[in-house]
Amino acid sequence: MLVVAKAPEPGRAKTRLAATIGDHLAANIAAAALLDTLDAVAAAPVAARVVALTGDLDAAAGADDIRRRLESFTVIPQRGDDFADRLANAHADAADGYPVLQIGMDTPQVTAELLADCARRLLETPAVLGMAFDGGWWVLGLRTPAAAQVLRGIPMSTPDTGRLTLKALRNNGIDVATLSPLVDVDLIEDIAAVRDACGPESRFARITRAAGL
Repeated sequence: MLVVAKAPEPGRAKTRLAATIGDHLAANIAAAALLDTLDAVAAAPVAARVVALTGDLDAAAGADDIRRRLESFTVIPQRGDDFADRLANAHADAADGYPVLQIGMDTPQVTAELLADCARRLLETPAVLGMAFDGGWWVLGLRTPAAAQVLRGIPMSTPDTGRLTLKALRNNGIDVATLSPLVDVDLIEDIAAVRDACGPESRFARITRAAGL
């Protein structure tokens, strides 16, 4: 299980959300989302748990809590010139002989049960892909890290990212099972739907309710 994450630094985390609610609240929400995600991954029945991390954790919101949570993960640095390169490299760096199921930190509503189901599907097919409602994707599972090379050159964080990723996989002869779509958190309009899908005592739910969002 691979989580690709960015340290939630004010001014660098959730910049589209921050444009509406401010840098510090956006960073605190990003930290809550990351911690909820890590909790779900920690509880999932997987063989290894890896976080590919970028950014300055010392300057991040929730730094102490994130550090404690990361103690049960293998943490590797992201490497590459752009996000697509960093994703492909993270799959290669994390694999260690295993299939890799990768998510980000924008879907704090994921549960251990949902991730376990995704992992089981990956054991039955070369690739799994779960689309996000904004046109991207929230989960990508690949049986071999070499398959992640198709990500290079795909524009990330666009309304076509999911479609282009699916097309690239299939054009390279990789069978893909599609998984249930989820809402990810990029804009203030996403918050209510994600909170409704989270547990009421999740960090994401608590901080967004307290902020009146």
